[in-house]
Amino acid sequence: MSPASTGASTTVGAAPAVPVIDSRMAPGGPGYRRMSFALFLAGVATFALLYSTQALLPLISGEFGVAASEASWTVAAATGGLALFVLPMSALSERFGRRTVMTASLAVAVTVGLLVPFAPNLTVLVVLRAVQGAALAGLPASATAYLAEEVRPKALVTAIGLFVAGNSVGGMSGRVITGWVAQEWGWRIAVGVIGAIAVACAVAFRLLLPAPRNFKPGSLRPRVLARTVRAHLSNPLLCRLYAIGALFMTVFGGVYTVIGYRLTEAPFSLPQGIIGSIFLVYLVGTVSASTAGRLVGRLGRRGALYAAGGTTATGLLLSLAGSLPLVLLGLVLITGGFFAGHAVASSAVSKTAAHGRAQASALYQSAYYVGSSAGSTMGALAFHAGGWTGTVAVGLLAIIGVVTITVFGTRAARSQRPLTTAA
Repeated sequence: MSPASTGASTTVGAAPAVPVIDSRMAPGGPGYRRMSFALFLAGVATFALLYSTQALLPLISGEFGVAASEASWTVAAATGGLALFVLPMSALSERFGRRTVMTASLAVAVTVGLLVPFAPNLTVLVVLRAVQGAALAGLPASATAYLAEEVRPKALVTAIGLFVAGNSVGGMSGRVITGWVAQEWGWRIAVGVIGAIAVACAVAFRLLLPAPRNFKPGSLRPRVLARTVRAHLSNPLLCRLYAIGALFMTVFGGVYTVIGYRLTEAPFSLPQGIIGSIFLVYLVGTVSASTAGRLVGRLGRRGALYAAGGTTATGLLLSLAGSLPLVLLGLVLITGGFFAGHAVASSAVSKTAAHGRAQASALYQSAYYVGSSAGSTMGALAFHAGGWTGTVAVGLLAIIGVVTITVFGTRAARSQRPLTTAA
């Protein structure tokens, strides 16, 4: 019987179609829980180390006999190092792999973390913190790229959310733990405890994180990277978003660098453990960041930025009160407003960048941590010159900058319609 009479194909050598199998991870699938927990631990280690000295600045000032403005460099050096190296680290992860860069970054950071308690003077301490921050730049530069390559799109938001949750838990717990430990045994033991916790997190991270299946190495190609960066920096909308992120972080960095000094003084005179516990307010930021999407849905992106700025400014003014409950309420509003504004601005970056999203996000993170360093330094200098009122003045100037940029973006959007994303 002929092929025609049987309905068989007359094509010679035709192979049956092979279904495409998506090798990326999904909730409930093999490796997903391990991956999620590994990156959660990486986030905990990163932010516990990055801000490990922030709650301890009054004690560091006392031991070395320096003012708040000098002690604040132990925070500014770490965040500044991260800001400078996040873009180069993102390029290295393109060539050598996300897991490799994250592992190396954590290994260097935790090693330095174990040396920090033995710093003989402030200069050595600041240098060690700068090296630690530069090493930690490999985590935010690589983690989101790893997730984008290894996790299915429908599960990506949840997976990134777990990494961010690790960041907030690490930032909060690092400050709380150091506060209580330092109250009993001093700041050196406190940062040593954080270093030991970070070592455990780093080891568990390396053992748990699945090997990448979908990474394709590329060349470093500095010219291509430079061209992409130039394109992003020539985009007015992205530049506005970078500036907004930096200004919001200027407020946050300044407030939380100096708040310990204020609360140790009269009329509060709180012990170190209680001051460290103040950082539990971070939980408010976790909630406000997660609800920022709904805020944008109701008010629009620019409206959400106005609301975040207004909330932060209200908190700054309330914190001027001499009543501890009002100061705490002010910190709640500052924290909620900051995290909401940061969530709105950072999400707008990825939506705005038509290409080179990894580099666009890395530039935002650079600006963000430059703002942290600037806020830590300027907030401490202002506190030294004019007390808490000076620190609040720096924060209010930064919020005025946020509002001014947003107003400018509103006018630009009206004159250049249609514009899908504006700041």
